[in-house]
Amino acid sequence: MNDAIQLRRLRPDEFAAAAELVRDSTNAWYEAKHGRTPFPGPPEDCLVFPEVYEALDPGCCIVAEDTASGRLAGSCYFHPRETHFSLGIMNAHPDYAGRGVATRILDEVLRLADADAKPVRLVSSAMNLDSYSLYTRRGFVPRALFQDMVLPVPEGGLAIEAPPGRGRVRDATDADAASMAELEFELNGIRRESDYAHFIANASGYWGVSVIEAEGGGLDGFLCSVKSPSSKMLGPGVARTEGGALALIHAELDARHRGGAPVFLVPADRDELVAGLYAWGARNTELHVCQVRGECPPLRGVTLPTFMPETG
Repeated sequence: MNDAIQLRRLRPDEFAAAAELVRDSTNAWYEAKHGRTPFPGPPEDCLVFPEVYEALDPGCCIVAEDTASGRLAGSCYFHPRETHFSLGIMNAHPDYAGRGVATRILDEVLRLADADAKPVRLVSSAMNLDSYSLYTRRGFVPRALFQDMVLPVPEGGLAIEAPPGRGRVRDATDADAASMAELEFELNGIRRESDYAHFIANASGYWGVSVIEAEGGGLDGFLCSVKSPSSKMLGPGVARTEGGALALIHAELDARHRGGAPVFLVPADRDELVAGLYAWGARNTELHVCQVRGECPPLRGVTLPTFMPETG
């Protein structure tokens, strides 16, 4: 790689440049491969990425700077957690294609994770073979396949009969964060309580969080969601059963996403859940893969991941 490109951490005064990099690089790939743009609005819409990620993990964005021009050639947000590191959105500007920007940034994140002796996790597009190859060449192993689905929600709410268990779903409170973290650790072997406390506090106004109570006490699952100008998604979440997952999805869609069509990722091998969503009218838009470098505990129950924010 040209020595003019150097790695460093994102500065607080560079959020606008980081947002523009996310929009331009992501749109360029989707336009070239699929003839569409996931971020059709102005660059300011993508400020949600540096704002959310830096609020969760200050100083945990690596950028590649072209020191000759001062431009950001690439970026990657990473998330150190108690049990693992997670990779957030990775971008390399198309003007710097073929110069190893993404590889060099990824290697730096892996160096940090190895120094902490922790596995690294991510959710990557199965349709982007460039990124898939980038990760598998560095030792990431596919562990689960997810269907990206969308379901338009009328302004008046879902005209769908509430599934069994919907009556046990409620909004999460501050007291739920620890129980949510324990449930995810039980089912998936990872822990990120601070994330859930952040979502429940909802200082930005972007987040919603629902929990489903177990009939005998405690929690059977939870589901978060984000609603911002450039990111409307359900997740992260987990549930003990497919029926519980369906009830949580219904609750988040109906309560927080009326008039929209957020994306949600569901495990492709959970046939009851997938069939239920098809019956509602949901359709597939893409495929994503959970990839892990290092130890990966079994994925039990139903995992509902997200790539905003991708901390698990």
